[in-house]
Amino acid sequence: MKFCITKTVLILSLAFLISGCKEDPKRHLKLGNWYVQKGLVEEAILEFREVTRLYPDSYKELKREDFETLSKAHYNLSLMYTKKGWWNYALKEAETCFQMQPTKAHYDLVTLIKQRAKLEESGS
Repeated sequence: MKFCITKTVLILSLAFLISGCKEDPKRHLKLGNWYVQKGLVEEAILEFREVTRLYPDSYKELKREDFETLSKAHYNLSLMYTKKGWWNYALKEAETCFQMQPTKAHYDLVTLIKQRAKLEESGS
């Protein structure tokens, strides 16, 4: 009985999250993070990509909060791509994140992905 109630609550929560996501990048970011917590990498990638699709290509037009949301989506995409072993995609997203917000953490992520991509190319 307890499992049934928990499952129902989970399904209703997910339905609520999805219904509110239509064109709200912040909701897609939250849903992507929820998928990450559940170990659903492919679903998380789709949500984070949707965030990047919904914002304009020019960062100059973004408010600070939207800028940070977009940067987080690129950061999260880079992490999800590493989980899939897609090093070129991960590096592209990490570099975009670093260009948007040049912090030490973002620089370190770019460096680590480059090192791992080299290892993969050399067959180690």
